[in-house]
Amino acid sequence: MDFTSLFQFLTELNQNNSKEWMDKNRKWYKEVRDGYISWLNDLDLALAAVDNEYFSTPGKKGINRINNNLMFHPNKPTYKDHFGAGLDKAPNTGDFYIEIGLGQSMLAGGFWRPDPKTLRSIRDAIDYDGEELKKILNKKSFKDAFGNLVVDETLKQAPKGFANDHPHIDLLRHKTFAVTHPLTRKEILESNFKEKVISIYLEMLPFRRYLNKAVTV
Repeated sequence: MDFTSLFQFLTELNQNNSKEWMDKNRKWYKEVRDGYISWLNDLDLALAAVDNEYFSTPGKKGINRINNNLMFHPNKPTYKDHFGAGLDKAPNTGDFYIEIGLGQSMLAGGFWRPDPKTLRSIRDAIDYDGEELKKILNKKSFKDAFGNLVVDETLKQAPKGFANDHPHIDLLRHKTFAVTHPLTRKEILESNFKEKVISIYLEMLPFRRYLNKAVTV
């Protein structure tokens, strides 16, 4: 994958963010998009080789639309400043997300503001064996890769059905259960980038498996 071309495309798109410009550069867009999909296909196979529970997700299935949803976010530009994709994308689970863009690039996974039923399932799992999740979150290599849970909306009090003095109240108050690993452009352009992604995937795997088990079992 020529990530240099991807960044060049996004830079020019960001400077000329309109359907008219995109229509004139549709061939370039398709070349970059197809290259990214091909790279995702190779990564898909590589992840399946290191994880026997991996859910095969070809690049065309995993890649996100580059168009912003203007119906719900009318003030956003027509097109995003990044290419995003989700792999290991089994139904009703949190996938492994890859974002490569101008404003930020990252690897992420978990659940971002899940629906009430999914959120309740995660909280029930924490109520049952929250120590296991804390063990994952506090592992040194995990902290080095991701820091803490994504800081998003949290409750001031315990969620309904849980006590304020619950031993895992710090986790139960969260509304988002996700982690991120930032990527620099230098890392993305290096020849061993795919191996870097695989190593972060494996480090994140116990966290994602804990959450996915909570919402599917």
